[in-house]
Amino acid sequence: MPHPVLDSSRPILIGMLHVPPLPGSPQAKDSFAAVLDYVLRDAAALVEGGITNLMIENFGDTPFFPGTVPAHTIAQLTAIVREVSTRFPDAELGVNVLRNDGCGALAIAAATGASCIRVNVLCGARLTDQGLIQGAAHDLLRLRKTLSAENVAIMADVDVKHSAALAERPLADEIEDAIKRGHADAIIVSGNATGAAVDASHLAKAFATAGSTPVFIGSGASAESIREFRGQAAGFIVGTSVKFDGCVHNPVDPARVQELVASIC
Repeated sequence: MPHPVLDSSRPILIGMLHVPPLPGSPQAKDSFAAVLDYVLRDAAALVEGGITNLMIENFGDTPFFPGTVPAHTIAQLTAIVREVSTRFPDAELGVNVLRNDGCGALAIAAATGASCIRVNVLCGARLTDQGLIQGAAHDLLRLRKTLSAENVAIMADVDVKHSAALAERPLADEIEDAIKRGHADAIIVSGNATGAAVDASHLAKAFATAGSTPVFIGSGASAESIREFRGQAAGFIVGTSVKFDGCVHNPVDPARVQELVASIC
């Protein structure tokens, strides 16, 4: 069955669950139980406010591995996704393993019933603070076939935030490669950093190029931008804007969730 996010008749909101530093990562201070409790509180604030599509991401694990993450990270994220699924059975879940462990994310999704993953660099290569990150499509699509996990949708970033191209290349070409050669099920367009607004010209190119492939706005969502683009975007991935004081490191603010939900209705 296709992911409900991709088949929605109207734009939807995907709420980010930014997982604090997991035990074993450089910034870790809390036990796994405390990290899980934090994530579940954020999930409750999102779901109770009307956002029932959730994307779970190891946001606190800086500095990120450029590709494959350690086994303990996958194990802890799997346990978190499973617990969120159990507590909120009506929520649709996605997984993003930073910085670009698409295969790890897919393995978690296949094991837990999550129905989509986000991949920062599906095709091509980007210069990042982790160094050179190369596309994961060749391994990822083969793993999806091996696991019979074709029902797990791949949401691929293009011109992804916190990165730079190796050489000038039209955005339309990158989008076409992600869809036609990387077999992305959806495209994500974001600003240049977490919480940054998306360049309107980038969005226009994405909408014009993607055709029937859904385009999601991946950063900087606000009530104003949602009203502006809800007629074109398949959905909005919201993180910073629903946190207390608009700070990405703060917990989710139920009042901000309700404001965004109202803007998309």
